[in-house]
Amino acid sequence: QVCKRKCSEVQRCTPCKQPRCAFAAPDGGLENGGGGEAASNSETGHCHLPLCPQRHWKALNCCLMAFKGLKTPFFPPSQVLSHLTVKERCLCASLVCKYWRDLCLDFQFWKQIDLSGLQQVNDDLLVKIASRRQNVTEINISDCRAVHDHGVSSLASQCPGLQKYTAYRCKQLGDISLCALATHCPLLVKVHVGNQDKLTDAALKKLGEHCSELKDIHLGQCYGISDDGIMALARGCPKLQRLYLQENKMVTDQSVRAVAEHCPELQFVGFMGCPVTSQGVIHLTALRNLSVLDLRHISELNNETVMEVVRKCRNLSSLNLCLNWSINDRCVEIIAKEGRSLKELYLVSCKITDHALIAIGQYSSTIETVDAGWCKDITDQGATQIAQSSKSLRYLGLMRCDKVNEETVERLVVQYPHIVFSTVMQDCKRTLERAYQMGWSPNTSNTS
Repeated sequence: QVCKRKCSEVQRCTPCKQPRCAFAAPDGGLENGGGGEAASNSETGHCHLPLCPQRHWKALNCCLMAFKGLKTPFFPPSQVLSHLTVKERCLCASLVCKYWRDLCLDFQFWKQIDLSGLQQVNDDLLVKIASRRQNVTEINISDCRAVHDHGVSSLASQCPGLQKYTAYRCKQLGDISLCALATHCPLLVKVHVGNQDKLTDAALKKLGEHCSELKDIHLGQCYGISDDGIMALARGCPKLQRLYLQENKMVTDQSVRAVAEHCPELQFVGFMGCPVTSQGVIHLTALRNLSVLDLRHISELNNETVMEVVRKCRNLSSLNLCLNWSINDRCVEIIAKEGRSLKELYLVSCKITDHALIAIGQYSSTIETVDAGWCKDITDQGATQIAQSSKSLRYLGLMRCDKVNEETVERLVVQYPHIVFSTVMQDCKRTLERAYQMGWSPNTSNTS
């Protein structure tokens, strides 16, 4: 469809047994790679052309620029195909002609394999990939429900150079697959296995034993993981830079202390909904490189701990304190004063008032994003004063701040066009505007 809209020079013809590419020449005829006339059969309507020369990649470039929104006018063939997904290369580009098929099978396109969401992917396919493509460095099998431990283990045994493994929401996978990856792939630097209920501490201990290069791990909603696994992981992976946990109900302050002690290079830390307390969070002050901290929904988190973390972690650029009713105006004021590198501050459903927003506008020259949604005590005064006084603010979330009148927001949108104000009405307007820009119209919605 993109070709039809953007590349009008492509001439349609009855397909041959083996597809060929033909492009309209300036005189209206067909241009081919040999420079001569394209042989045609008037009776059958078939056109017989030689294989596509590399100059015909210009047409594919045109389609790619239109579809992907790219600005560079021309790419070599390998760079063009690198912008296509595995599905696009296998089911579209490789079927055009033999030349494109051979290019799509080139090993460089099979180093990073994204199979996420493809329900046709099963263990047999992973075994075939492992046997034929042993240079795989990255694979994503998120939401592939037909893949089991056997398939992942086979892949791991054949791909020792694997560095990045992603498998979100693969609830059928357990310790066997992750242990196999840890044993056979010691170069792993990224492991994202969120929402895998069957994982236990045994898999994390294997990662700690064999994968000392690990830098990024996501274990959110892996309910079988406890402090024993996190502590073993922290001791064996001192280069860890990103650690994200979410609703891991057996992860406590012991884990926070272990990662703060053994992983000094940590930059991104998340403990959303985990049963940690201020006694554990305070140990994060030792992480001098910490830049992103997610402390959403921590049941026992006091203001003093948060203020101390902000004071000590001078590189902190994003702080998420949503769903913490203990966070008050005084805490936000200290954050605004002490957070010299802070750019994002999320305060949804915190116990703050207009004074918090006024303090941010008055004391912070770096904060660009503030989300105060569902804070029932925020009024027109707070929204107006932070917009007036802050020179750095670019986004203000006011979703369901019911004391903020929509008329006030409309006035602020006009007065401060550089700030995005998020309310129910403003978000609906932006969504509708994007739909219009993409060609949607109310008259065609019922017929489509």
